[in-house]
Amino acid sequence: MPANANWNYPTTIKFGVGRIRELAEHCRNHGISRPLLVTDSGLARAPITTAALESLTAAGLDARLFADLKPNPIEANLLDGLAAYHTGKHDGVVAFGGGSGLDMGKLIAFMSGQDRPVWDFEDIGDWWKRADPAGIAPVIAVPTTAGTGSEVGRAGVLTDERTHTKRIIFHPKMMPRVVICDPALTVGMPAKITAGTGMDALSHCLEAYCAPGFHPMADGIAVEGMRLVAGALARAVRTPDDLDARADMMAAAAMGATAFQKGLGGMHALAHPIGALYDTHHGMTNATLMPYVLQFNRAAIEQRIARLAAYLGLPDPGFDSFMAFVLQLRNDVSVPHTLPDLGVDDRQADLVAEMAVVDPSAGGNPVALDKTGTSAIFAAASEGRL
Repeated sequence: MPANANWNYPTTIKFGVGRIRELAEHCRNHGISRPLLVTDSGLARAPITTAALESLTAAGLDARLFADLKPNPIEANLLDGLAAYHTGKHDGVVAFGGGSGLDMGKLIAFMSGQDRPVWDFEDIGDWWKRADPAGIAPVIAVPTTAGTGSEVGRAGVLTDERTHTKRIIFHPKMMPRVVICDPALTVGMPAKITAGTGMDALSHCLEAYCAPGFHPMADGIAVEGMRLVAGALARAVRTPDDLDARADMMAAAAMGATAFQKGLGGMHALAHPIGALYDTHHGMTNATLMPYVLQFNRAAIEQRIARLAAYLGLPDPGFDSFMAFVLQLRNDVSVPHTLPDLGVDDRQADLVAEMAVVDPSAGGNPVALDKTGTSAIFAAASEGRL
């Protein structure tokens, strides 16, 4: 008999090409008349962002833009966003963009009515109970990438510059009220970002599937998410306006973030400190680490991976065929094969290994992670040794 488990599933999702036209309607339905649209600086002047703001204004909503945030957002970005929120007397947030814009939008909405520092709500034990739920503003989430799945998450990642660590801020009511998944919004993504975010979706599904514990619904979502990535990611990179591929990737992203409530693992445990110390793209970091973490975990996941390989229709399904699939996909979408290829040297290898062990994702790895293990993965990924 499996142990007791707690399962949570995401919010209302409006999926399909052209659904961005419903943005103002959903704001109104959730009592938002003065939305603050939060995105990253790279999207601030993009046509999709301008069009979204104009649609809100045309509908009679007093919308403003906040886009002053780093690719890996820090506390100063949050404080600036809160100042903009309160100065503009906003009553809700449209979180718009990739992981940084979505996370920052959720964090601004969450912190808008709190009187404690953001770090008091880190995802540790029941710290989320310290928050005043009445002080959490509503969020409408609009992803423009297909990777992080932050649009269906109840947390936001914020880099603590004091310790160079990425911390997860959590509250159940951080979940957006409505998610608008419009695949057409992802068409303008550069090939490198399409690849990195798409591999992030794969890493979420894969690590969730391999995490120990009883969660058959998460497992089912994860394997179907991986099937979608297998069929769509290279197409989306090669042919940016392939809306079928874009739709499959957008679905896979949301599926990965839904599945990883079961857990993550070594890829994320190492990618978080590497990203914080070297400012690398999170999804591409996971993609670079992927085969090395798979190899490290092989003894614990071999049978599970064989089932996955059969589901994906790989020839002679087993661990080796799945590893070959991962390596081929990485090659097809130009993922760096080693950490030096990603721009990561070994000068802080010891620190990365120490930080990875205490990262919240480490506990979901199918093989218990200690410093010896994280050091071994880092070394293998640095040398390209499988």
